[in-house]
Amino acid sequence: MKLTTKGRYAVTAMLDLALHAGNGPVSLVEISERQDISLSYLEQLFSKLRRQGLVNSIRGPGGGYSLSSAPSEIAVSNIIMAVDENLDVTNCGNAAGGCHDTNKRCLTHNLWLDLSNRIQSFLDDISLQDMMNKREVLEVATRQNLKKNESLINLPEVR
Repeated sequence: MKLTTKGRYAVTAMLDLALHAGNGPVSLVEISERQDISLSYLEQLFSKLRRQGLVNSIRGPGGGYSLSSAPSEIAVSNIIMAVDENLDVTNCGNAAGGCHDTNKRCLTHNLWLDLSNRIQSFLDDISLQDMMNKREVLEVATRQNLKKNESLINLPEVR
């Protein structure tokens, strides 16, 4: 399995959203600035996350996104799968028929299938709330918030 940027960014953005949800809807611009993820890329990801029912969008001034469920109810695996990431590490796409365009399984098929199942189970067992409870995550979020506030403080005066 190769978790691509799409899956990594989706989890990062959803964790950012969960951490900042207490202040109302969170704009993608804010997430983009804090996480250094392209705004257009976030728009694509959040479109998929919304279609899969993981986030709600709020239009208008002061709008943005909110989680559709409590952070404890959103598994990391759901986020990854919502943006079309594949957790399968077999080369055959876990085909029922066989591997390598044949009707037979390869020698190591079951090894990779078992690994895929363990990865899926591992990510099923981690919620956004679990991530939010990690000291290291909170330290990074605090640093990012301070960095954003410092950049606002250092803005030149408008005359």
